Parts: sequence; C-alpha cells; structure tokens
Amino acid sequence: MSMIETKLKALGLSLPETSPPAANYLPFTVTGNLVVMAGQLCQWNGQRPYVGRVGSEVTVEDAVKAAELCGLNLLAWLKVACDGDLDRVTRCVRLGGFVNSAPEFFEQPKVINGCSDLMVAVMGDAGRHARTAVGTHALPFNVAVEIDAMFEIKG
Repeated sequence: MSMIETKLKALGLSLPETSPPAANYLPFTVTGNLVVMAGQLCQWNGQRPYVGRVGSEVTVEDAVKAAELCGLNLLAWLKVACDGDLDRVTRCVRLGGFVNSAPEFFEQPKVINGCSDLMVAVMGDAGRHARTAVGTHALPFNVAVEIDAMFEIKG
C-alpha cells in the first residue's frame, strides 16, 4: 500500500472505482514526468450524490465534500496512470476547480479547498499546488463540482 493510500485509510477514506470517460477524451495523459488529468466529477462508483447549483440546491458544506470526492477520483485515476504505484507521485502541481454556482454564489475557493485540503493531507508539502476556483452556470450531469489536475511523477 502506498503512502498516499495509507494516509487515506488513516483519514477513513478510500479510492473509488474509476469510471470510463463520458465522451471522446482520455482520463489522463502522461508526458515526460507529468500526468495531466481530465476533470473528475463528484461521484462515487458511478453514483452522483452532489447534484445541483451550489448556493441554492447544494450547501457549501456539501460542496466541500463534493470537491473532496473529486480529489479521490483524481487519485484513483492517478493510480492507474502510475501503473498502480502511487509512491511514484512526487507532487501535486495544479488543480483546476469548477463549481456549478447559483448566480449570487461567490465562495468557489472555499468549495475547492475540499480537494486542496485532501491533497495536502495525503501528500504533505508535496500536495501544495497552484490552482483555480471558477464558478460556472452548469457542469456535466448537473453535478456540483468538477476538478482537473496535474501531477509530477517519477519515471
């Protein structure tokens, strides 16, 4: 078990099953020592528990949990990209967060902290990253949050 998975277990978390892409794209690409990851939705093994706009149908607290769930899906695909060995991961480089926002909702950074905090919790300082937190009027399947990422890995 990798250090990341050990830390997840200590937090009472685990990785979900990976879900195939919903359209014509790859879940990740590896170029050199970077893994560039497609946006991951807030779903658990195909189920979408956080649907709707944050600030109206979804609470901020639930949206933070949704962002953490996106992070778990990112880590699940990252494990695939690393041939099953998350100990190859050297750092989280960047997160790009998208929040399905009600018109008067402006706490997108607080929501995306759900994923940012997860990366730091399981990777320590190597989990600190650059990021964006953007509000949008719609996301695929009307989910509350979607996050993409870039990680550095050992060859």
